[in-house]
Amino acid sequence: MVQTSLDKNDKLKELDWNWQGHKIRYTVAGKGIPLVLIHGFGASIGHWRKNIPVLAENGYRVFALDLLGFGGSDKAFLDYTLELWQEQIKDFWSEHIDRPTVFIGNSIGALLSLMLVTNYPEISAGGVLINCAGGLNHRPGDLNPVLGLVMGGFAKLINSPITGKFIFNNIRRKSQIRRTLYQVYRDRNAVTDELVEMLYQPSCDDGAQKVFASVLTAPPGNSPDRLLVNLQRPLLILWGEKDPWTPVTGAKVYQDLAIQNPDVQFQIIENAGHCPHDENPEVVNSKIIDWLPKVEANLERGLF
Repeated sequence: MVQTSLDKNDKLKELDWNWQGHKIRYTVAGKGIPLVLIHGFGASIGHWRKNIPVLAENGYRVFALDLLGFGGSDKAFLDYTLELWQEQIKDFWSEHIDRPTVFIGNSIGALLSLMLVTNYPEISAGGVLINCAGGLNHRPGDLNPVLGLVMGGFAKLINSPITGKFIFNNIRRKSQIRRTLYQVYRDRNAVTDELVEMLYQPSCDDGAQKVFASVLTAPPGNSPDRLLVNLQRPLLILWGEKDPWTPVTGAKVYQDLAIQNPDVQFQIIENAGHCPHDENPEVVNSKIIDWLPKVEANLERGLF
């Protein structure tokens, strides 16, 4: 069995890295081909707690890091964009890995993984996208005019020094976090006190409200279909069947690509919502582990 970064209390050992003067929280486990796990909006390293030890024990060197503004990383007062986080992850790769890497992400983290795989193929061996977001925020035309006005008004309120803190404090209440999780997890038993606490605690940090406001008003970034034009590496796309936030009906671009490209696989995770890696980790871990030997074979043949 490969040594992992879990101690006897089954807690991830957390390490800190200084990036551009900001503290970044990360963890690492195992030995072998490197994997980088990238969480979604509001989550952290802990969201991979059911995946890291299994992947490490199966012969991979697993890294996970908290994006700047989330988890144990600093809540810096910045303009948050997908490009900022892409730069953070790429610099982390340069300093800690420097080998072709498989990028694995959920939601916004999946979109970041796709960005890294397509924008920087020289650092990537492939990607695993779990319920990939279409953008950091909605694009013009995504919403009907009425809903667009509502969201625009909400963005102004959350940015206001008068109303922003009040709104954020209501959104981050544990009871509200639990209600939100009940919307996006198919299995309510997976919404544990541990999970709620994991999402709640970082919201108490200084600067968390400013991060929240910045992310909600950030540009959406490049769409997946524009990124996929430049795809040169294998992809595994996993999708929770019952996801209400990024419904599987909106994943046609990946399903079509899987038909056309033998290096792309698309698989549905039945009876799972937006975070199947946490809700149904046994199935997700198994699918990733079954797919990774294809990447290893490509590396051994020197294909990239």
